[in-house]
Amino acid sequence: MSIKTRFAPSPTGYLHIGGARTALFSWLHARRHGGTFILRIEDTDLERSTTESVNAILEGMTWLGLEYDEGPFYQTHRFDRYRQVIDQLLEEGKAYRCYCTKERLDQLREQQMANKQKPKYDGLCLEGKQDPSTDQPYVIRFKNPGEGDVVIEDMVKGKVVISNNELDDLIIARSDGTPTYNLTVVVDDLDMGITHVIRGDDHLNNTPRQINILNAMGAKLPVYAHVPMILGDDGKRMSKRHGATSVMQYRDEGFLPEAVLNYLVRLGWSHGDREEFTLDEMVSLFDANDINKSASTYNEEKMLWLNQEYIKSSSPEHLAHHLSWHLKQLDIDPTNGPDLLAVIKPQQDRARTLKEMAQNIEFFYKDFDEYNAKAAKKNLKVSSLEPMQALTEHFSKIETWCAAEIQIAIDTVINDFEINLGKIGQPVRVAISGKAATPGIDITLELLGKNKTLERMEKALVFIKERAANQLVR
Repeated sequence: MSIKTRFAPSPTGYLHIGGARTALFSWLHARRHGGTFILRIEDTDLERSTTESVNAILEGMTWLGLEYDEGPFYQTHRFDRYRQVIDQLLEEGKAYRCYCTKERLDQLREQQMANKQKPKYDGLCLEGKQDPSTDQPYVIRFKNPGEGDVVIEDMVKGKVVISNNELDDLIIARSDGTPTYNLTVVVDDLDMGITHVIRGDDHLNNTPRQINILNAMGAKLPVYAHVPMILGDDGKRMSKRHGATSVMQYRDEGFLPEAVLNYLVRLGWSHGDREEFTLDEMVSLFDANDINKSASTYNEEKMLWLNQEYIKSSSPEHLAHHLSWHLKQLDIDPTNGPDLLAVIKPQQDRARTLKEMAQNIEFFYKDFDEYNAKAAKKNLKVSSLEPMQALTEHFSKIETWCAAEIQIAIDTVINDFEINLGKIGQPVRVAISGKAATPGIDITLELLGKNKTLERMEKALVFIKERAANQLVR
């Protein structure tokens, strides 16, 4: 049997982290078995579905690298097919028209709840007790079997048995003729040859209803795998209050897509104690039968740690590709400064995110007007004026501007003034970057270049002299 899976989001918002994990599991299952992965956009909710949401989903899938083999298919393009199935079910007596008003259904529900009964449609129109006028609006209900059980052999949950007595005659077409979710998803899965449905366990209550519709159509059932939800660190369902939930927000915060995928695959699946997997390793090792049965807890610190590990081990070329978006946000043109790959290398052990890395290297490509106030107060002091002046003089005499020559100049000043490295290194860092933290000062200055270094050293000297003058006035 050729495996075929699908990811079928509703375009009513962004691609959230739970949806991305479902897409990943479906994609991995198809890739593991040499099967097909399709993308289907379930956009029949015409009031809430938007083009912006569709684009957000497509953008998120592309950024993550979850390439689909077929699609995207749009349910709004298949209304004729759904109508055909509805008519067939009506003709075969497996569906019927319901003319009950909203008021009657609300009253029925209230009465059943008062009697401590499970609210469900009472089959009034199925029994033909309604005598509607020709122009009275109606919905179409599926005639659910009245007895027996629905048995779901779930890859995650195990065997799940639901009595048909617990199920309602659900609506499969609204009064305006548009089909409902439980019908469209069944028809699509059938027509598209879906063999395995991997989705969140919030859909588990829909599954017996969908199985009954598939049985009514004489279709072969797919294999189901219902994945437990993702919880926040407070034990509640993942939401905006727990941090980033949109996939593209992770891009915005400086995460690498492969780090996000690695984190997601471990958020509900495991292979021993391993934490890090390449995409190829995920494909070769993933088994949907090993998906955890219990909910997973999102841990932002662990995700940041994993992202930093990927930054450390990635090639500068790969990082530059993803860093470019963040540089653009800061209006940085990397052609106006040192070679970007050379700048990235010493930053790989320092930045947890690409956003942080972009901020860290901004001073290489853009001048700054102000120093970090705390760093300047601590390091650009009057006592640092003479060593800074001497070092500037030594820097101006360097003919071959390189880390080795820069270090010689620094060592000379340290010896001449009998100070430790911090007494000159930290003032230099603040002078050339505006802040107190940079990689090694020698390599940093080599990358910045001689002219830019001297220019910023002179600017820092002016700042220190003005500070000294203000102290004298006081």
